[in-house]
Amino acid sequence: MKVLISDKMDEAGIDIFRNQEGIDVDVKTGLSPEELKKIIGEYDALAIRSSTKVTADLLESAANLKVVARAGIGLDNVDIDAATKKGVAVMNTPGGNTITTAEHAIAMMMSLTRNIPRGTASLKAGRWDKKLLQGRELFNKTLGVVGFGNIGSIAAGLAKGLRMNVIVYDPNISSEHIEKAGFEYVTLDELYAR
Repeated sequence: MKVLISDKMDEAGIDIFRNQEGIDVDVKTGLSPEELKKIIGEYDALAIRSSTKVTADLLESAANLKVVARAGIGLDNVDIDAATKKGVAVMNTPGGNTITTAEHAIAMMMSLTRNIPRGTASLKAGRWDKKLLQGRELFNKTLGVVGFGNIGSIAAGLAKGLRMNVIVYDPNISSEHIEKAGFEYVTLDELYAR
């Protein structure tokens, strides 16, 4: 099986393909749509991220293509209808960025609470506005989490580790489940009010 990886990926991800017997991997990133169209017919599988656009036009040239694998969640860069009509399976990795996204949310919250963007800008401008840069602590503050799915539940756990008071609203998950996980369930109006 010949696999084309057309977007930049972590070496560990590429090695997963390389370490499989019977798989021949080519990594060719930065291809224009025309360049990709010229070579796609040689491949059985295409591994992408966000940059490569898998259009109906591209799929017309993909004589041997059996699968498009998206390293990530979104499939907005893949014409799923055209792929389905051609018999090409389309897959993604829905849990691939769950922890990263939850950690990023907490990092952004910490950055804003500590006035890091303002401090960085003032330092770059050659100033040190100490009085404007006094941050606050997250300790004992309340965080309202809307949605207790994969990302929301991890973010809530991280915030709890910072000893924040975490309240949760999710219309699709029972209050019992949220409370069993160690968080307070509230209505959306209550979350906004607190």
